[in-house]
Amino acid sequence: MKTNEFFHKVLDKIKGIFTIEKISKSTFLSTTFAVIIGLVISLLFLIMINPGKAFSGFSFLLFGGFTKIGDVLYFATPLILTGLSVGFAFKMGLFNIGASGQFTMGMFFGLLVVFLVDVPSDFLHILLIILAGAFGGFIWGFIPGLLKAQFNVNEVITSIMLNYIGVFTVDHFIVNSTTMFDSSRSVTNYIPTELHLSSLGFTGSRANIGFIIAVVCAIVLYVILKYTIFGYELKSTGFNKNAAKYAGMNYKKNTILTMSISGSLAGLAGILVMLAPSNIVGSSSIYEPVNVIAAAGFTGIAVALLANSHPLGIIASAIFISFLGRGGDMINRVGFVPEIVDVSVGIIIYFASFALLMNQSLAKYLKKRNEKKKLQITNKDGDK
Repeated sequence: MKTNEFFHKVLDKIKGIFTIEKISKSTFLSTTFAVIIGLVISLLFLIMINPGKAFSGFSFLLFGGFTKIGDVLYFATPLILTGLSVGFAFKMGLFNIGASGQFTMGMFFGLLVVFLVDVPSDFLHILLIILAGAFGGFIWGFIPGLLKAQFNVNEVITSIMLNYIGVFTVDHFIVNSTTMFDSSRSVTNYIPTELHLSSLGFTGSRANIGFIIAVVCAIVLYVILKYTIFGYELKSTGFNKNAAKYAGMNYKKNTILTMSISGSLAGLAGILVMLAPSNIVGSSSIYEPVNVIAAAGFTGIAVALLANSHPLGIIASAIFISFLGRGGDMINRVGFVPEIVDVSVGIIIYFASFALLMNQSLAKYLKKRNEKKKLQITNKDGDK
């Protein structure tokens, strides 16, 4: 009898885990399936390209990142922040496609403080540089937010236009600055060593405390979205803008704030990349003004989509994409181009979106079926 009671309790627990609500909200299984399918299709692509080297190349893609953990964390840092930038806007139903421009403006504002502002304390100087970077992105996010809130101008159009405006503006000012620009090498000057971020201690890697800063930002955003009034209003507006307005929520203020905060996160990514220590003693990250939009902003869209815009999920998503990238860097050893990683990520994102849609459709179907059963039971009881 006790054994039967025990098994009944276990079954009840299992049923509790797989309730309709939890199925509809769960993205872990759908994302996991998407990753597996994406990797399998990537393997098929490798087989079609070169059957003899396909499994060797796939092993590099799948396990190569384990040999470069420091690099995985280093390259994941800007992806976490640009992913948060895009994902935070998604929560309010906004599409911040301007993370690349915000990334570049954050880098530029930070470099202005590096080369033009003299601060006696190195720690305070680094802090001021980081704040300046976040502020640069804040401004570039504020503009599309204001236009959206006041004039209902589509934020996709304004933010993508600001990508180009930002990169051309920054390149113009950098090239014409003798303090920031080294004309002999056509890149920015090296940032002084004392202003580099502290290393995380991985030998031969540029991994630094910027990764910790990015993770802290993700945790803070998670707390804001889950436990604050602003986070509640933001998510409510994302679900139904008109209902949120009817409930008395300030749509215009929240729109401007959301886009501004999104911009500051991307701007923070830009300056943290520049402050990273280099493997070459005395050198640092450099920027080459060649009028090219930063790729990290667009990769951040993939990161946010894969994590369904969940701040903590974005950490894992960014690390995973960075991990694939490090494996992709090694895949050319057996004759494949590193761009196969972009194919893999694209496939994974496609199937993640599709699987999530199927997951939600399944939840709706199960909910309707349960409601139908309840109605039938009620009718039977009424007949009795």
